[in-house]
Amino acid sequence: MKIKVINPNTTWAMTAKIEECARAVAGPGMFVDAVSPATGPASVESHYDEALSVPGILTEIATGEIDGVDGYVIACFGDPGLDAARELATGPVVAIAEAAMHYASFLGRGFSVVTTLGRTRGRAADLVERYGMGRHCLGIHCCEIPVLDLDYNPDSRKVILEACFDALDRDGSDAIVLGCAGMADLCRSLSDELGVPVVDGVTAAVTMVQSLVTLGLSTSARNEFARPIPKPYTGILAPYEL
Repeated sequence: MKIKVINPNTTWAMTAKIEECARAVAGPGMFVDAVSPATGPASVESHYDEALSVPGILTEIATGEIDGVDGYVIACFGDPGLDAARELATGPVVAIAEAAMHYASFLGRGFSVVTTLGRTRGRAADLVERYGMGRHCLGIHCCEIPVLDLDYNPDSRKVILEACFDALDRDGSDAIVLGCAGMADLCRSLSDELGVPVVDGVTAAVTMVQSLVTLGLSTSARNEFARPIPKPYTGILAPYEL
């Protein structure tokens, strides 16, 4: 089984960390390949970043289809390009906010999301509504740490831990969802200190894709997620013509 994990940003240090976490939960006979697109933003922290990350994501999906990939993970908590990716991919495509929220909903009466910048709170709230998690998500909390600072700011883990404690106290929640793929490596240690389940979307999505492939399940192509209707594309989008 081949699963491709797509980090929509172009920061390969983060991609390497994502790959390490993803491979840690890979089952027997499962090969995980994490990639960054050749084009796109260095980090995804705005609607603008998300929009400009999507062409690179779709290029990686198209390459995966040629290479015989069985399923895909989109490793960004804004879940950019998810619907379009599902139109192109033969196998299942799962994004990390989607997976993390569903897993957390199994673990208690409610969860809190702890993410990076406050400007991304609205996007996270949109995804809570989209995935039907309004009853489960008790709060969205932001650390005000830029994505690219997660690996370089020596205080980042301490700030995230404090935000998690604050979220549990304010919301009365039973679990934490980490709202950035760049936090994936903190999951277990944070859980040990907090005394509650902490869900990382990267590992959640990888295991979810693995389960779907094992069950022989993929996105239905009957209606909305049928392959896009071929048509001309012009200018810099010409390579994306199907």
